[in-house]
Amino acid sequence: MAGLTAAALAAVAFLAYQASASAPDDLAKHPGKTSPSAAAPRSPKEKADPKAVPARSGTGQRVVYSVGEDRVWLVEPDGKLRVTFTVTPGTIDPAPGTYSVTSRTGAVTGTDGKAVEHVVRFTSVEGIGVGFSAAVDGSTPEPDPSKKTGGIRESRADGNAMWEFALRDRKVVVIP
Repeated sequence: MAGLTAAALAAVAFLAYQASASAPDDLAKHPGKTSPSAAAPRSPKEKADPKAVPARSGTGQRVVYSVGEDRVWLVEPDGKLRVTFTVTPGTIDPAPGTYSVTSRTGAVTGTDGKAVEHVVRFTSVEGIGVGFSAAVDGSTPEPDPSKKTGGIRESRADGNAMWEFALRDRKVVVIP
């Protein structure tokens, strides 16, 4: 029974992601970047060492994503950094908080129409799936501001690292 429930949840998550890819552009309340929370604006780049795990990101094994720095840290159980890298966010930012990886897909078409791989989803905002992915062609272009997209793009190498690390239910901490 638990297996059927898990399969059903995975199917619903996949269908929701696919539906978000075809959502009309005019659903946005206003053009440009949208955000689920006015309290979570992009902050100026910090001067801190980008290779240092942010102190405000909790403890234990986790993925840390800084909305303001467009950077990810993969953190080992002992708190030591495995790897850090920059990303190109979509037009929708998740609110700061603690999430868990909810689904993973090996390959799919992204909301921008590009073939993507190693999709690791951890939340949704306004019905749009939010997660990390790598374009198969290796590109990380800025998203079209007229579309609602939740894909956080990373290079293929970084996508591989994320895929190996961010298993289902892995903690994802989003910081400003």
